[in-house]
Amino acid sequence: MFSDELITRLKRAQTVVALTGAGVSAESGVPTFRGENGLWKNFRPEELANFNAFIKNPKLVWEWYQWRKELVNKVKPNPGHYALVELEAMFDDFCMITQNVDDLHRKAGAKKIYELHGNIMRNRCVDCNEYTNEDDVQFAESDALPRCHCGGLLRPDVVWFGEQLPQRTLMQAFDAANRAEVFFSIGTSAVVQPAASLPIEARRAGAYVVEINFEPTVISHYVDESIIGKSGEILPKLVARLRQDRSSSEE
Repeated sequence: MFSDELITRLKRAQTVVALTGAGVSAESGVPTFRGENGLWKNFRPEELANFNAFIKNPKLVWEWYQWRKELVNKVKPNPGHYALVELEAMFDDFCMITQNVDDLHRKAGAKKIYELHGNIMRNRCVDCNEYTNEDDVQFAESDALPRCHCGGLLRPDVVWFGEQLPQRTLMQAFDAANRAEVFFSIGTSAVVQPAASLPIEARRAGAYVVEINFEPTVISHYVDESIIGKSGEILPKLVARLRQDRSSSEE
């Protein structure tokens, strides 16, 4: 399943980077939030996940996000998430870049994560821009809307349609891609920019780029190695292989 070249590169590597997309979360059963049933089937995400919709009807947008958060809270990290945490422990410099907002990497135990699209379990104030964890959110009885200590409205800390990605996080992600010796693109279609440019950037900078996805993508012909299958099955096997090789070399 894994080439000798990949194993050799990983043995020598100090800097390893993993980009993850929706395919990783899908294996945990994270829903697509398209609202097939109930009230939300009458709305498209584009109609709710934007700042103008929030300002026009914050109560409606918050109700949708509370519903989404309840769904996310019901799912757990899968073996792929945990395998990435084990990989993180194996290298001096390992980081995760994710397009997912479900917080599953952190729940699995990952430490260094660059969240390109934000985190649905975190909130920030539209006035002072201060961040608030989900546990600290309070809904006022008067208007049923969560507010910051400054009085401003809180919003989910996710990137909405029409908004730019957090620039500091994006710069950190591209810096990591340029430093990577081995770069994994996992569970992502590689079409959503600017994240889709990261594997390309990494390979141009000299990284050995490996794609793990349940089907070929637009970058499959470009990467050094493409492994077709579920990340929740492939990544644990990779961790086991690396452990075995490390144990053999120590004997």
